[in-house]
Amino acid sequence: MSRLDGKVALVTGGSRGIGEAVVRRFAELGARVAFSYRAQADKAQALIRDLEGKGAVVKAVAADVTDAAAVAALIGEVTQAFGHIDILVNNAGTFGARAIGEVDYAFYAEQFNVNVWGTLQVTQAALAAFPDSGGRIVNLSSQRAFSPKDRTGVYAASKAAVSTLTQALAIELGPRGITVNAVAPAVTRTDMTAAIPAEKRALLAASTPLRRLGEPDDIAAAIAFLASDDARWITGRTLLADGGITGA
Repeated sequence: MSRLDGKVALVTGGSRGIGEAVVRRFAELGARVAFSYRAQADKAQALIRDLEGKGAVVKAVAADVTDAAAVAALIGEVTQAFGHIDILVNNAGTFGARAIGEVDYAFYAEQFNVNVWGTLQVTQAALAAFPDSGGRIVNLSSQRAFSPKDRTGVYAASKAAVSTLTQALAIELGPRGITVNAVAPAVTRTDMTAAIPAEKRALLAASTPLRRLGEPDDIAAAIAFLASDDARWITGRTLLADGGITGA
């Protein structure tokens, strides 16, 4: 895979789970990495200490991606520290599962505000920091956008919206040399999915052709590919990183 030496990356929701794996992968590939987090400042600082101890250049900023002022401050801090942004990974998200009859407006609004509006708002704010030479944007969709079962209809719809938004942004930003893609993971071993009962996790693993659940680094590898020069001719696409479970 192409190195990311000299590149500046911003990863939202980068203190844990898939986001943390992306921050680590980008740092290993030579990028200077900024990441946002909404809570758990202790985890963010522990990640900073670990990576700086390995010689990486990393910055953490507390920010809620649904808050316009916080997003503006986030982009301001990143550009003040690093000058510009080459790679944006819209990883911050939320997950909820409810039967359709149990969905209220507050539940619906949380799924769409974080997953869709958060992605769009951060992208809008970051675009002014992209250089004339272009860049990479990678959004987080979900395998559930293609298989909205297990009471995940509203969440799945929000992630389907992310995939559609990805296509629209790719068309609009292509003339600027900015590629826009999405990665759609299936269930991945993170603290967000730790509440899934063990028997359900075992069933999901058994239903996957590769016979296991995804790991954060599996998804980080796909994101790193789309953020690299190796993916320069790919845009507007959602890459299923699901171990083959979709359609199996």
